[in-house]
This record gives sequence, C-alpha cells and structure tokens, in this order.
Amino acid sequence: MRASRIARSTAFFGIFALAVAGCSGDADDPAPETSASDTPVAEGTYTTSEVSDGTTDFVVVTNPGDGPVLSYSAEGGVTLLEEEIDGATYAFKDMNGNGELDTWEDWREDSEVRAADLASQMSIEQVAGLMLFSSHERTPADGFTDAQKEYLENSNLRAVLNAAGSDAEVTVPWVNEMQAFVETLATEDTPYVPVNFASDPRSEAATGGVYNADGADISRWPSNLGLAATFDAAFTKQFGEMASAEYRALGITTALSPQIDLATDPRWLRVGGTFGEDAAQAAELAGAYVDGFQGSEGEAEWGPESVNAMIKHWAGDGAGEGGRESHTDAGKYRVYPGDNLDEHVSVFQGALDAASVMTSYSISLDADGEPLFEDRMGSAYDSGQMSLLRDDNSFGGVVVTDWGVMTGANDEGAFIATAWGAEDLTPAERYVKVLGTGHDMFGGVNDATYILEAADLWQEQFEAGDQEVDAETRFQESGARILNMSFQAGLYESAFLDPEESASVLASEDKVAAGYAAQLASVVMLKNSDGIISADTDYSDKTVYIPQSSDNGLPSLFGDPAYTQGPSIDLDVAAQFFGEVVTDEVELDEDGKVVSYTTPDLSDVDLVLVGMDSPTTGAVFGNSGYDAESDSYYPLALQYREYTADGDNVRKTSISGDILEDGTQENRSYFGNSVTASNEADLDAFERAVDAVEASGKDIPVVVGLKATNPVIPAEFEADADAILVGFGISDQALVEVVTGGSEPAGRLPIQFPADMDTVEANQEDVPKDVTPYTDADGNAYDYGFGLNYSGVISE
Repeated sequence: MRASRIARSTAFFGIFALAVAGCSGDADDPAPETSASDTPVAEGTYTTSEVSDGTTDFVVVTNPGDGPVLSYSAEGGVTLLEEEIDGATYAFKDMNGNGELDTWEDWREDSEVRAADLASQMSIEQVAGLMLFSSHERTPADGFTDAQKEYLENSNLRAVLNAAGSDAEVTVPWVNEMQAFVETLATEDTPYVPVNFASDPRSEAATGGVYNADGADISRWPSNLGLAATFDAAFTKQFGEMASAEYRALGITTALSPQIDLATDPRWLRVGGTFGEDAAQAAELAGAYVDGFQGSEGEAEWGPESVNAMIKHWAGDGAGEGGRESHTDAGKYRVYPGDNLDEHVSVFQGALDAASVMTSYSISLDADGEPLFEDRMGSAYDSGQMSLLRDDNSFGGVVVTDWGVMTGANDEGAFIATAWGAEDLTPAERYVKVLGTGHDMFGGVNDATYILEAADLWQEQFEAGDQEVDAETRFQESGARILNMSFQAGLYESAFLDPEESASVLASEDKVAAGYAAQLASVVMLKNSDGIISADTDYSDKTVYIPQSSDNGLPSLFGDPAYTQGPSIDLDVAAQFFGEVVTDEVELDEDGKVVSYTTPDLSDVDLVLVGMDSPTTGAVFGNSGYDAESDSYYPLALQYREYTADGDNVRKTSISGDILEDGTQENRSYFGNSVTASNEADLDAFERAVDAVEASGKDIPVVVGLKATNPVIPAEFEADADAILVGFGISDQALVEVVTGGSEPAGRLPIQFPADMDTVEANQEDVPKDVTPYTDADGNAYDYGFGLNYSGVISE
C-alpha cells in the first residue's frame, strides 16, 4: 500500500456527497458546505457478508460511517485493500490485481479524475468497446447468452440496453451474472469495466408491450405529456427520484430519457413522448427530470439511487415535415420554415447538466430546402449542428447516436438503417465522420470491427495532417467521458443487486401512490356541460354503458398491421366504480375481426362513457406518410374520418426531398391525397352510443375519455359530448376515477387542440402554438394551457 494513501481526512467521505453538474440544484440554493470538523468521525472496521440470487454469489462490504458499500463476485479476482483513516479501517477494491490502490480505484477521488486516469491506461481496442451501445436485449428470462458473452469478451462492449420488462425475478440474476462475468475478464493489462445497463422509458401507465406487463412490477406515471399537463414541475422531479430508484433496483444506471424535443408540429408521431410545445415549460421539466434521475434519496448528489440521464434528440426532432418521423425514409427531413431552431435548442439548454445527449436522426433544412448548416446529413454527421452542442453550449458529457445511425440503407443486411445522407460512405468513413462531430458512443452496435477500422483511418488522416489529434488521443477522450458515467453512478463500488433489496424498492407503496396521484393530477377536463363531472356524484349503484371499438393497425418495419378490438374502457376497471357495466354484443368473423355490434338496452343506463384514442394515421416505424404501392406521399391527420389534403394551405411543393441524379429535388408533397385513421372505429363507437341514447328517449349524459398522444381535432364529436376528459399516458383507472368525481380535474393542455386540418396545414413545423385552437359549444378555446375544474376555467 502506498504511504500517500494513509491518513486521509474524513472530509473525503460520503462517496456520493460530491456535487455534480447533473444534480447541482438551484443556483440560488447552494448545498451547504461541510468541513472535516463538521463530519462525524467514523469508528470500527468494514464488514463483509455474502449474498446470493440463486445464480450468482457475491460479497457485500459495508464500510464504516459514510464510506460506500462495495460488492464483488465471490468467484472473481477482486480483492480488498485496507486503509486506516482516523482510527477506522476502510475497504477499497483492488480491481486489477496489482496490490496497489490506483487513482481510479479510490472512491474518494472525483469521478472525472478516476475516469481520466483509467482511460489513459486503455488501448484503442479497449476504448472501442466502451463506444458500443448494444442492440435491444428483450429476454433476460433466457439467461446470460453466448451472444452476450461474445460481445462482452471479444468486442469489449459494456453498455447494454435492457429492453425487457421490469420483472425483478428474472432481471436481477441476469444482471448479476453479467456483472460477475466481466469481473473475470479483468487483468492487470485489461482494466475492469462494469456493465452499464440502460433503458428507454418504462414507467408510463398507458403503455403496453414488454415494458408494462400485467401486475405491479414498477410504479406507473403519466407520459411526459401528462407530466406537462400538471403544470407542476414537482411531479416530474418526484417521478425522476422514484423511477431512478426503481431503475437501480433493476440494475439500470443510464436512462435513455428524457425525450425533450419541442412538439412544434401537432402531427408529429412522437409528440406523446415530449413535454409539449412551450419551450420554457419543456426546459423547466427537462431540468427537473434530469435532477430527479441524477440525484439520490432526495438530494442533489450522485448516490445509490442515481441514474445517468440522456436528453434527446439533439437539437430537437419535432419539426418533421408534415409531422413525419425520422426512424424511416419518409420522415428523414425536419424543416425550419419559421427559422426557429433557437427555440428548440433552448429546451436542451435547460438540461445540459445531463450526463449524456442523444442526437436525432433527421436532416435539417431551412425554408428553401437547403441544409441548415453545411452538411445535408443526419444530426450525428452534421458538423455544424454538433458544434452548436459541443462548442457553443460547452457540453462536455457523453454524446450518443440514436440506434441504427451507423447503418446505411444500402448496407448488406440493413434493417433499421438511418445513416441519412451518409449512405455512400463506407462504414469506417461513417465512424470517422461521427467521431469528428464529437460523438462518443454508437447506438445499436454490438461489434467493434468498423470502429477499429475507423481508428486506423483516423490515424492515417492524422499522419496526413487531416486530423488535429492522433487516434489514441481521440479515443481516450471519449473513453474518459464514457467511464465517468460508470464512476459517478457508483458502479465501480457496487454493481451487484441484492434480490431482497430490489423487491423492496420496486413498486413500493409510496411510489405506486405517488405515480397514481400524478396521473390524477394530469387529467384535463375540456368540457363539462351542466356540471356532469362533479364530486357530488355517486355512481357506485349506477349503470354505465361502455361501447366496443377496434383498430385496423398500421404496418411497420416489424410486420403487418395488427388488428385489435375490445371495450373502449377497461370493463373490470369500470366495475370498481359503477354498480353495473354494460357493453355491446360483438360478432366476430373467423379472423377475429368485428362483423357487427349490437348496442345494449339503455333503459337502466345512467351514464355513457366512451374511450377514444388519438386518431392514428401514422406509426414511428411505419414509414408513415409514404405509400410504396403508389410511390406517393399522403398526409398525417388529427381526425378520424377520411382527410383529403386539397386545401389552400397544403404545400404543392415540399420543402424537403432527396437530391435526384439530375440535380433536382424530389417533391414529397401530398397535395390531393387522403388518409383515414386506423382507429376510425373509435368515432363510430361514439356515434353509435349517441344514437343509442337518442333512441332510448332518456337524457343520458355522454362522456368522452380521450386517451391522447397527439393533439386531436374535437370537431367530429365535441358537440354531442356532454363532457370531455383527456388523459396523456394514464391508466383507465385514473381516467374513470376523475369521471366519477373521485378526484377534481386539475390538468391543463400542454399542446393546442386545433380547430381543423386547414389550420394544421398552415402551421409552420418548427414554430409552436401557431394553429387556431378549436372552440367548443360552450365558447371555450382548447388552447395551450386550457383546462376546467369543477368551478370553471382554471386560471394560470
């Protein structure tokens, strides 16, 4: 042991008490300073215990006082080093077996110092592995696979995207087994690097699929748009604090979130993941989200509940022409007819304390269809756009490409291929270009082959005078930034999960209750004729009619349209609030598709509740907006019935388009073409319910529960609805509780609801709040910030 490590002041302690940029809190409320004399002196010595998840055994080390908890595999090569400090004996991990406490092994050092020290000792090949961010791992239940061992050992990959559900029983052993494996790969010449597990958002109450399996596996919250609808950043901060603790209980230390694109085009297919269209509000919520995730246990410090946040998608992807989305060719261009890039960037400026940034797919064009900067390429390849991040905004954290950005559409075996504008470059040339724009990591890449080819090409260019630094220097620069994410999250101290501790954190009573409270607070009431929605109502002995509906689905990269049908509101949920629930009798054909509905007798019905999803005319992975069969573009719409884009505001010549062989630009205009929502049946269900009420001769209130992911044009149904409530990414339970008077509506619209498609077509894709809002029969305009409570319009 080196003598210079002896007798350190206890002021170093609190491994997670280091103030970091990502959790700095308010500038006007700085954290109190502490000195050695203020810090309680620890006594005694560290203790060890063994923990098993049934697959992996590991050792847990508890240090005295504020010293960090350590863990390491019982079968690995990690040993402990001891130091006596002010009479107490502390443990440190010797992770390279050299018998000395190196700077990067010393948990008293700042994370950036440790990361720089370790990166300086790593070869290009080792750093190349750090630059990899795995493809989606969807099945931890399959255990630790040979393919995973392959990329960990032979490509040195250490960032793994967990795209599975939140079942701790299968996730915890998978995480621990993988962490134990990478410990065995470490030698004195091959530095130990733990696995940094990452996740896309997994806490939305309304999201189906693998992230939200049935059961109380994790607390459930509104979507980002729903959090914005509360108009209270405290909900977003609380969500970050609680969700990050749950992420850590699943071994996740990097969140591929928040999505903070400014939702300036109401048709854009990812509006539901944003914080809406007001830049100041979105920036505030982005900052609150980052602070919540990167803090720990309610403090603005890195700690055992901290998760690296990744703001996305620089520099804002919400201005896709016609609302098209950039995962596919149809939406690869975003346009700035309003010359409004600065407002999009301002949202990111509210959260540049984030550990990392993910760049967008799309190519940025000005009002004349020319590159906004010098490169007619996607953001990762766009040197001007990236200089805006790295130079003008001094961002020093990790920058990551989105998944598929390093693959061109013409590459052999290409599936998700989004190297927009860089298709003609070789793979190695693409990596050199993206490294040159300031990126550090490459999403969806499991193999380091092309990165290593790029290192050779970079070095050749350096020796030819075309690069300012040599390849090793450039790679180690990224290596230090990437490693800092692991150090500041405490992975080098403890990467293993105690199954009992994880079980106690996930979906704990306080988190579930807080998430549900946020859902209730996010519900927006747009209409409440005659005070139908009221705390004075009691439906426990009343009958509700809930109609059935269907959705034809849309094709995508992953397969043919998936037809679905069922009740528009969950019947079992409704039964918790009503005495009786009735619905349509449904006749299905042999393929499970609806042939007919028979509406029940409404004689004893007291309320009609119709669930309606946002009109769906496009899908993120659907190449939506382009019809391959006719080789033509079609509009995306915010109404259910057929929309034909033949109005005066429809562009006859698109701003964007590919440059053709003859030097002209492709015209992506959809003028004269039509689209119908795949869930048009939602409007059919509403009209069927209204007709049934009229036929009954009774005055039965009709309430719409709108489950929104985008702005909606209410003109098709508002006049016949007595009340309209909107939920953004919430559960049916929360929506029904508000409908039945269990919670007073408090939310407000974070996005405008347009009057019609004509005003949508007049909208400039990059400019917020520029549509004419819909005005209802009661004279209320559904503008940004509008919402009702029991007393009337909620004041701002």
